[in-house]
Amino acid sequence: MGAAALPFIIFTVLWGGVGIVLPIIVPKNPNRGIIQVILMLTGACCWLFWLCCYVAQMNPLIGPRLDKHTILVMARAWGNPLN
Repeated sequence: MGAAALPFIIFTVLWGGVGIVLPIIVPKNPNRGIIQVILMLTGACCWLFWLCCYVAQMNPLIGPRLDKHTILVMARAWGNPLN
């Protein structure tokens, strides 16, 4: 499984909209600056979390599960017989 451009583009546009476009259209009120910062941090953090999850799927840390017979055959073929 490799990286595909379409999901990267879709999610970058989605979270870019949350972090860049929405802070621009926040109505004027006393808490406008706080709301803008919240939206920017939400967009950046959610995009980064999504990116880490997406990239982690390309090289999973958990390998295939092998049954006992396959492990014994592989060990014998590699010169390390298991008892």
